[in-house]
Amino acid sequence: MYNQKRLFPLLLAVCLCGVFAFAGCKKKEDLTMKMNEPHNIRGVANFGRTFGDRNDRQLAVAQAIGIPPIASREAAEKLTDRLVLIDDNEHYSVDSLTHSIPYLIPGAAALLDTIGQNFLDSLACKGLNPNKIIVTSVLRTQGDVKRLRRRNTNASANSTHAYGTTFDISWKRFEKVEDPDGRPLQDVRADTLKLVLAEVLRDLKKADRCYVKYEIRQACFHITTRVQ
Repeated sequence: MYNQKRLFPLLLAVCLCGVFAFAGCKKKEDLTMKMNEPHNIRGVANFGRTFGDRNDRQLAVAQAIGIPPIASREAAEKLTDRLVLIDDNEHYSVDSLTHSIPYLIPGAAALLDTIGQNFLDSLACKGLNPNKIIVTSVLRTQGDVKRLRRRNTNASANSTHAYGTTFDISWKRFEKVEDPDGRPLQDVRADTLKLVLAEVLRDLKKADRCYVKYEIRQACFHITTRVQ
């Protein structure tokens, strides 16, 4: 009995040493800033020439594979068999939409997912911290088009946005993805992100997945799917 009483503190000390040793071996969180290590970023030779698909070309495919123009937002909500609701996810963010609603035909929704995923993959491959693309315009009802034309006289009365085939992605604004473990990440310049996004869109355009128009005034890529 006496020996057992003497052994108990010894065993307790051994156990505590083991716990402290394990804690000491546990990897400490890295809270140093993760820097960008950019490489192999080429972009495109000329934005206007590379992405010069005019409205008439985009309109032809939009009318062929898209929905008929709809009068109101309520009408869009009834087309659940032909339209997909898009929302913020791990691939892209949807901006506050003032003259459009977040619906696309399935082919356009799939294209948007692909662009967002390919963009994130390209950033990782090129040593850049993650950022998401921002969708700035989607499906426009006839009411949306009328309101937009009162604000912007250059807006097309027969826009490809009316067919659910088309969306705009900003080349000026992106959403930084924060590290899940709280590690600070160095910012990536918007002009660098624009170059990477241009490479992604160029490759999808070459693969006949979409038409793309580079918009300077609206600071966006105007994109129409070629796949229904």
